[in-house]
Amino acid sequence: MAEAKTTTDHDEIRRWTESRGGHPAHVTETAADGDLGVLRIDFAEPDDRLEEISWDDWFEAFEENKLAFLYQDEGDSRFNKLVDRANANGNG
Repeated sequence: MAEAKTTTDHDEIRRWTESRGGHPAHVTETAADGDLGVLRIDFAEPDDRLEEISWDDWFEAFEENKLAFLYQDEGDSRFNKLVDRANANGNG
């Protein structure tokens, strides 16, 4: 099984996502009062709950919530997860 990496580097996250045909999104039902709610990476597979957003908006919420991006960079893996930065130290 491939090892997961963790990053907070915006360019690295964007490169990984776009190289796999993904784009930034959020779960629409979790958004409220200017807060985007739960962030996701969408790979254009049908999911009515997700709405595409700009990278600027996605990264702003990413930073405000002190998140880190956990992902597999091997092959065409689309495995990714957003985790709390405080719990991600030492993972890459």
